[in-house]
Amino acid sequence: MSIAIKSVVSIHYTLTGEDGEELDASTDREPLVYLHGAGNIIKGLELALLDKNVGDQVQATIAPEDGYGEFISELVQHVPLSVFGDEDKPEVGMRFNAETPNGPLAVVVTAIDGDQAILNGNHPLAGKTITFDVKIEDIREATAEELTHGHPHSAGGCGHHH
Repeated sequence: MSIAIKSVVSIHYTLTGEDGEELDASTDREPLVYLHGAGNIIKGLELALLDKNVGDQVQATIAPEDGYGEFISELVQHVPLSVFGDEDKPEVGMRFNAETPNGPLAVVVTAIDGDQAILNGNHPLAGKTITFDVKIEDIREATAEELTHGHPHSAGGCGHHH
């Protein structure tokens, strides 16, 4: 069976950045299991894996537009420390959801500059070309329930509540 839309796919991967530095890998844990065509993984990786088979090894270099998107400078904001109050002082690396006119946005504090916190709502890999080295471990047809839910379920059942 080849990878197709509505396949449940198990992969091991190593993700590297533009400089070749390893950013993430699944080799020390269970394979990543996803539903192909459901947007569970980035578009560029889905396209690279389409029609591949168990045992195939694939290297995919993915541009920002097919990965985590372009870096959007408007998602970097300077916010006065006073808005955080005395008990919630932000620290570099702190993550939280900020309320925006378009709803909540996950942000990270990237710097403290005087009386300002610099918040970034971009994905950490936005604007970056990345490379995945992938080994395809398993492919199977998705169940009706998985297709309805839009993600794979474990062999022992759903294991989560909707």
